[in-house]
Amino acid sequence: MNDAYHIAIERILPRRISYRLALSYLLILCLFILVVIKTVAQVQHVTQRSQQFAREDLQKLLQVQNLALDIEGSTSALVLIFSSTQDKRKPAYDAVDAKKTHIDELIQALTNESKDDVELACLERVASTHQEFRQSYLNLFDEIELDNPDGAKRVFEEQVAPARQAFLTESAALLDLEKRNIMQRQEEEKRDLEQLKLQVIAISVIAVLCGLGLAFITQSSVVRPLNDLEKSALQIATGNYDSKVPLTRATEIAQVGIALNTMSDAIATREAEIEQLAYYDQLSHLPNRTLLLKDFSQSDLSNKAMILMDVARLKIVNETLGFGVGDSVIVETSARLQAALRDYPDGSSYLAKFSGGQFALLCSTTGTQTITELVVQLISHFNHHLSTPIICTSHSVDVNMVYGIALSNAETPNLNSLIRNAEIALYAAKANTQISAWYSDAQEASRLSHLSLLSDLRSALLNHELQMWLQPKVRLSDMHCYGFEALVRWQHPQRGFISPIEFVPFAERTGYISHVTEWMLNQAVQTLASWQETYPQLSIAVNVSTNDLRDQHFPDRVSKLLQQHQIHPSRLKLELTESGIMEDPGSAIPLLRSLRDTGIGLSIDDFGTGHSSLAYLQQLPVTELKIDRSFVINIDQLSSTQRLVKTIIEMGHGLNLHVIAEGIETQAERDTLIDLGCDAMQGYFASKPLYGPALQKWLETSKQV
Repeated sequence: MNDAYHIAIERILPRRISYRLALSYLLILCLFILVVIKTVAQVQHVTQRSQQFAREDLQKLLQVQNLALDIEGSTSALVLIFSSTQDKRKPAYDAVDAKKTHIDELIQALTNESKDDVELACLERVASTHQEFRQSYLNLFDEIELDNPDGAKRVFEEQVAPARQAFLTESAALLDLEKRNIMQRQEEEKRDLEQLKLQVIAISVIAVLCGLGLAFITQSSVVRPLNDLEKSALQIATGNYDSKVPLTRATEIAQVGIALNTMSDAIATREAEIEQLAYYDQLSHLPNRTLLLKDFSQSDLSNKAMILMDVARLKIVNETLGFGVGDSVIVETSARLQAALRDYPDGSSYLAKFSGGQFALLCSTTGTQTITELVVQLISHFNHHLSTPIICTSHSVDVNMVYGIALSNAETPNLNSLIRNAEIALYAAKANTQISAWYSDAQEASRLSHLSLLSDLRSALLNHELQMWLQPKVRLSDMHCYGFEALVRWQHPQRGFISPIEFVPFAERTGYISHVTEWMLNQAVQTLASWQETYPQLSIAVNVSTNDLRDQHFPDRVSKLLQQHQIHPSRLKLELTESGIMEDPGSAIPLLRSLRDTGIGLSIDDFGTGHSSLAYLQQLPVTELKIDRSFVINIDQLSSTQRLVKTIIEMGHGLNLHVIAEGIETQAERDTLIDLGCDAMQGYFASKPLYGPALQKWLETSKQV
């Protein structure tokens, strides 16, 4: 029923709000006509009270005049406050407050006494402008108390003076209204009572016409601000936040306009913050990768170069000195790079900040200088500006940059490709421990080859493409073999033999080396199990990567594997590099002790090439030292190397370690190591790595423990 009622009302009433307002005013005017007709019958009563009304109007006139005087008094007090010292402002403040209170009382009294809508509307405007005037001089007081004369002057000129003028205008309008009311009363009293009925009718007709005009004006006053609101909302929707809604005297529409303007400012502020977060680095405030790609996505890349710069050892700075120092290093590095670029006003350059400690510079040259010469000069200039250590609180940090450079050419389709090429060059520089590297097609081919290798390596484990080759370890005292080192080999179905030097480092970088280690351990333990009856005295050593030393579950897996195949732990050896242990000795040493507690022998591989200290060496639960082959080559001809190796051997024996030298290729090298007291050897002189039938034949013909 209610729905039918609402539907009927919606169909009867006009759809536009402006028309509905006009209809409402017409209804009000009809009611007013009825009131006027009724008033004709009470003319005599009105006549009797005309004198009383006159007295009331005169009283109102006096009150309005007092209101104007109080406004002038408030203005005088404001001038006094503006020019007075602080100790003399208190009385002036009190005077202003007293004037304000008196004005409020006058307005309230006039409002209570008035019954005329026009007068009430005028009083409402007076009260509104009074509140605006009060708020403006309160803002002025704030600036005065903050001892900000310039701000106070600006507030006075921009807020106080306009508000005061508006207040005076409205009070003057009220005064004029009261005067007109008195004059009208006087004119009405002079009219002939005989013609009063006709005059009332005429007034009613005029009132109707005025009402129509008022309805039309009101309709226009509502529709126009609404149109302005609509236009402003559309401007905001298109992203134009500078367009403001003009305020009107209509309270409701003005409030909507203020809310819309506030919303526009808030959206503009948030968009600016979002843009800052999306397009700029928060530390250096440089453009980020996204903004770089956005600004140059459609640009011509001819004769341009991309230089990627990475702060070397930033990870170590963060880990040892804290991320706060690392952030300070990035900020100072950014400032120095920008300072260096200011010395090149003729070159077109765009410096951006990528993730971590990586910066990117897109540069070009339009002069006689080639782009290659410009890049070389820029790198030299950067290094010069970064040569001075950065002081971060109490720490002095030396900053070195690694550079990857890529030049654009006809085969560079877009900026993304140029950045990718520079990244390839940067990674090549890091891999080769160089300061800089230039992108070449060979690097791209190597990168694609490595990506292909990673995919192929995963399938190699499943398809049995990997092989475990064994190289004998021979005791020098009697030249008997006591064990083997397991070496991984890869026989690719398409590429053929792939050297471990090519795929093992790549597997370590990607973390896939752990799967290779697990495969090698399984192969070694299965081989030891097959030797239980024939060669129970032989052991096999498997190389363990740095990734394996980070896995706290590694010892448990090795122990379970030995138990599964019923292999005594002493027959399995694990070889570890110095660098792998020293990367995180705090975690590696407890893990090694856990392995040693199971009975597994541990060996330090490539000893002498790392950077372990004797303090850590004596803490390691190892049983064997393997002297790197770099110390063994031509040792029979180098007396200084002999003294160094002898020191290593004696140090190992002092720590109750078995010492073996690897890479022995000649009898002279072997004999020299025997003289130096070395315990065992491994190398081509004893045997090259063996696999399959060759391994079986060697086992059958060689001497064993």
